[in-house]
Parts: sequence; C-alpha cells; structure tokens
Amino acid sequence: MRIGNDWNAITIIALSQSNPLKAIAELVENSIDAKAHSVTITRGRQGGKQFLTIRDDGGGVPRDADGRPDFRYVATHICDSIKRRLKENGVTGIQGEFGIGLLSFWTIGESLAMTCASADQRSYQMVMHKGDPGYSVSPKRTLVAEGGTEVYIAPLLEGMRGLSGEKIQWYLASELRDRIRETGVRITVIDRLARKQYLVEPRQYEGQLLHQLPAVRTRLGDLYAELYLNEQRETNCVALFRQGTRVAEDLASLDDFARPPWTLRYLQGHIDAPFVSLTPGTRTGLVRDAAYAVLSQGLESLEQRLIELIEAQRRAQEERAGRDQLRVIQRAFREALLALPAEEYDWFDIRARTFRPAASGAREVASPQTLELADGVLPGAPEPTQGEPRQREFFEYAGPLFSVAVSPASSIVRVGESRMLRALPRDRARRQVERDLEFAWRIAEGMGEIDGIRNQAAIFRAPADPGVTRIEVQVRQGDTVATTEAVVTITEELLASFSQAMVPAQGLPGYSFENAASESWRSRFDAARNLILVNNGHRDFVFASRSKALKLRYLVRLYAKELIMRNFAGMPAEQLLERMIELSLRTEEHL
Repeated sequence: MRIGNDWNAITIIALSQSNPLKAIAELVENSIDAKAHSVTITRGRQGGKQFLTIRDDGGGVPRDADGRPDFRYVATHICDSIKRRLKENGVTGIQGEFGIGLLSFWTIGESLAMTCASADQRSYQMVMHKGDPGYSVSPKRTLVAEGGTEVYIAPLLEGMRGLSGEKIQWYLASELRDRIRETGVRITVIDRLARKQYLVEPRQYEGQLLHQLPAVRTRLGDLYAELYLNEQRETNCVALFRQGTRVAEDLASLDDFARPPWTLRYLQGHIDAPFVSLTPGTRTGLVRDAAYAVLSQGLESLEQRLIELIEAQRRAQEERAGRDQLRVIQRAFREALLALPAEEYDWFDIRARTFRPAASGAREVASPQTLELADGVLPGAPEPTQGEPRQREFFEYAGPLFSVAVSPASSIVRVGESRMLRALPRDRARRQVERDLEFAWRIAEGMGEIDGIRNQAAIFRAPADPGVTRIEVQVRQGDTVATTEAVVTITEELLASFSQAMVPAQGLPGYSFENAASESWRSRFDAARNLILVNNGHRDFVFASRSKALKLRYLVRLYAKELIMRNFAGMPAEQLLERMIELSLRTEEHL
C-alpha cells in the first residue's frame, strides 16, 4: 500500500491536532530542541486582528550550503523530520521526530511566518498558509538581525479569542514540566490584551513525596516515577511523560491502566517512559506496540507497592476522621447538655452529681463538677491542683463579647417552685467572657418572677398556674450587647424521678465499629470500656457512609439513642420518642 495523495495525507495529519494549547507546546518544544535559553510567547492585536508570536534565542533553522536558513527543506519534508535522522545518528535531548509540529499552527491561526537569520546576519522569512501546500521564502528587512527564531501566527482563529496568557502558562507548566526543569529554559508569556505577564514555572505537585519506591527496569529502558500521596480527590491523577513531555494527562484514561492504584485518586505526579511510541498526529496517545506492552508489564510491581501505601493512607484517614467526628460529637452534646435541665440528663456519669430528687419536686443544688461543665469546661478534664493554679496559654484568654447562652435553655418547673438560670457570655471562639459585663434579666412572655436580675445567675420563681414563660437575658460589655432567651415550662406534676449518679467521672465515650451485617442492632453501649459499639455492617450505616455529613449525623443520633436509653430507662415509648426529639434538636444545632 502507498499514499495516493501526499498533501491529502498531510492535511489529515495536521488537522488531527485539535488542541491549540498542545500546538503552542509543539512550537515551544521546537525552540527547546534548538537549545534555546529563553522563549517569549506574545499574544496581542495588530490591525484589528489578534496574533501570537513565539520568539527564542536558540540555534535557529539548520542552514543550507549557502549559509541561509534551509526553509525549503523544512517546508517540503513534512513527515521526514531532520530530528528523527539526528536521533538515529545518536543525538539526544530532542523531542520531535515526525516533522509535523510546524503544521500544528493550523489549529491556531490562518498563516505562519517564520523568521531566522543566515550566517551573514541577514534575516529570511518563510510564510505558509493554512490549507495551502505552497510556501514562500524571502529576505526580511531589519536594522539588526537577531539570533534565534521567531514564529508569527496571524490572524488567530475565532475560537482562539478566549485563549488567555494565563491558560497558556498553566498548560505549559504541566505539559513541559520536566523539559523546563532539565534544560533550565526560561519561558515568558506576555498577554498584551490583558496587560499581564507570566513566567512559566514547572508545576508543583501536592501531597507527600513517595521515597524508596521499587525501581522499574525493563528491557527497553528504565521508567522514572515521581509520585505524591495526597488526600483522595477526583482531580488527583498521574500523567504519562516521554522524555519530559506529557503525552497523557491521566494514566487511568488509557484502557489498559484503568485499574488501581491509578483509579483510586490518591496519587499525583507522573511516570516518564522514554521508549514509548507516540501517535504522529496529536502526540497525546500511544501506539499499542511492543513498547506499550513492556510499559504495562513493567508497572505491575510498582502498582502493588502503591496499593499498599494507599491502603495505609486510607486507614490513617479513617482514624483521623474518627477523631475529628468524635470532637464534633463531643462539642454538640456539651452544648446540648448546657441547654437541657441538668437533673434530667446525665451523659454516662460525666457530671458525677449527687442529685437526689425529692418527692415534692424541689431542685437540689448541683455539685461543683456540674457548674464547671456549665461554665464550659470539657467533661473529664483534670482539675487544677489546690494551691497550684494553672497558667493559662495566650489563646485561652477570652476576646470581646460575641454571644450569650442560658443554662438550661429549656426546663420544667413545678408550680410555685424555683429554678436557677445561668447566663454564659462567650467570645467569637466560644470561650467564656468574664470581664466588664452587665446582666439584665426579664420575663419576655408569661408569668413568674425573677430574683437577681443584675446577676449572672438568676432565680426564676414559678407562678401558681401552669403555663410557658419566656425569659430574656441581655449582656452588655461596653457598646456590645448580646441577647438570648430561655423557655421554662410550669406544670402541675413532674415526670418520674431519675436515677442517682454516684460513680467517678468517665468523660464522653468514644466509639468503635463492629461488623454484624446479619444482625439488626445499630449501636450498643459497652459500660466496661465506656465505648459505643457501632454496627458498620448495618444497612443504615452503609447508606450514611456515602457522605461525611450524613455519617456524622447518623453517629450523633446513635449517641442520642444511647443517652436516652440510659437516662430514661423504663419510661413509656412515647416519652422516649419525645426525649429523642428534644435531644436531637439541641445537638444537631451545633454540628
């Protein structure tokens, strides 16, 4: 078989390059192959039409016998590249081999003018037009001939109007990453339309650089791998390079590499395979030849090691996520317990109270541990030694007043009895504010009386008739005012008395997973280990694990269920459900 129409074949090949950014990279690589130290890409407008120039200080176009740039050979030997013959003769450090990179200007503009100096310092210019097999070479009048080569493309195609200098910079930073690092070439993008200038710097990967990876050696040469382990993201990918130039943005996009670890999205970086064969037209794909098979086989040992590292990373992430979720749950329940009646809720003995409800429903004073919790101290935190006050760190000092909360924010009182309410002023970071505060309590709606309206802790005295009373507290610090409300329900009868908590403080329990997919239970409380066991095989847990937010809310509901079951054991089911709603409302507010 032979090509019937050479120009028709060349046209098909030239139009196979559909990415104008890749075409610009091809022209820049020509400059790098010419040993340029500096390349300047300029985007601008002249005569009402946009243009693009690429100027370098390299060796220029090879000269003919008369010392002039051999434009005639360049124009008439498409698909018979000088570079390929140089490679065959042992010359290294050059990338092109098919001689069609120059025709990639068809995806950028209508015509190309290439200017280069001859041996006698006179400038010559070659002009080519899109879709035209002809070309012209003529002297170009200049005062002083400059070294290197200039490629001028104009007018640009309609679709090139949105191609900014910033996009060119970002693309070249990834596409030519290793070539820039190895050659030290300085690439500058000047966008006159946007009036900005960019320096192309090799892209920096994110994550932890993986050292001591197994060496990948094949019979065709060694593979170079620069890989970074990152948090799982859909944007993470590993590129395939050949001699410093990117040929595949995502290795997993190749059918034979659509497998772990490349599809797990934990890795960034690239693999450089200098022996693979590129498709001539786009140079963004690989020829499925023997070299391709060697690449696939050579990566198998590396892939196994990467899967092991990713699995270790995944376990570490799950542990960190578990600790983070536990802190969020602790904060949510701490805030909920501040807002709920202290004598009704005892979160797994953390209050260590000596509450003993009387038959008349009178409320006993909470112990110092309970007041510490109300003041914002974390459950289970060690108390300072008597006589040795702990020196606070600078970040523990409260800032200016930002908000105020009431403890409890919701409570039930028997008619004719009293309830102590405490205002908790806080700064923006929820630290308790203590200085220069003025308090003002009032009944916003309903019946009853308040004693100590100027104190931080006020006493509400219930009326003789049942009802609901809204109590408002206003806290002032200088010109800053914060206001909140508490709701007190006055009833004829109180609920049954609650159990007494006399054990040492244990703190908020943690949680652990137990896979019991065949069983129906969702969670259990292990009192001996102060631990909530979560059935991660249950269909609800599997459903909730689809997102972090949903999983967190599911865990909070399991915590709430265990608290309700422990504090209100033996109560009717409808009352348990009412308590569940009450506690869930308070906790989910702070997630």
